[in-house]
Amino acid sequence: MIFVAAGTQDGRELAKYLLDNGYDVAASVVSHYGEQLLADCRGRNFIINDKPLDQQQLEEYLRVHDIRLFVDASHPYAVNMSQNGLTACKNLQLPYIRYERDLTSSNYDRLSIVHDYESAAKLAAKLGKNIFLTTGSRNLEKFTTSEYLRDCHIIARVLPTAEVMRLCEGLGLTPGQIIGMQGPFSKELNKELYRRYNADVVVTKNSGTIGGTDTKFAAAAELDLPVIVIDRPVMNYGNVGRTYEEILKFVEERYGHGVYQTTDGN
Repeated sequence: MIFVAAGTQDGRELAKYLLDNGYDVAASVVSHYGEQLLADCRGRNFIINDKPLDQQQLEEYLRVHDIRLFVDASHPYAVNMSQNGLTACKNLQLPYIRYERDLTSSNYDRLSIVHDYESAAKLAAKLGKNIFLTTGSRNLEKFTTSEYLRDCHIIARVLPTAEVMRLCEGLGLTPGQIIGMQGPFSKELNKELYRRYNADVVVTKNSGTIGGTDTKFAAAAELDLPVIVIDRPVMNYGNVGRTYEEILKFVEERYGHGVYQTTDGN
């Protein structure tokens, strides 16, 4: 069985891709919502884990389910997941490959790159009062508790699940500070939201095209808004694939062809 860390849209697509190519797959997601998105695959030599796993729990899961290969398609910023996966695979002597999605490039002259959340908050406070966050919910507290942003107005665009709404409320955000919407977002919709909430500066991550980074950049450029990008963490993954086909080739070379395929691939 192949383990896929599938907490993203492309991670879920990759899990289904391997399943369709004849492999038994164990997909690990980060929320009940992620599990729901994969529910139609149940019963097709496919299991789902929706519980957080630390490094020891991950190793135990890999042992119990007789995992033979690890595909890390977690979010580009999910450092802990990748580190735990690398360590678990080293300890269990399992092949590991990282699926690395594309980066979005831009020559927009009002774009600044920082390397951590504190730096992003500090720079945002210098650039304006209305801070439009498109960084997700998992590190939202780093902005709501930042001393640099005490006198700023935070707008957070987040996934509209009950869990995330409770988190936002617990952090003291009012309904007027929360945009509960699921992407993808077009350039025009981004522009409208930036205008509607009087954004002075946009804070985001470089999550690639699938994460909507290109349309965020384009919308900000047309409105002449500064953009702060929290750069991806640098990690030595070892084996890296940038397409589903590259991941499949790695799997075939180390695991053999999917057991549910015939020799002619049909």
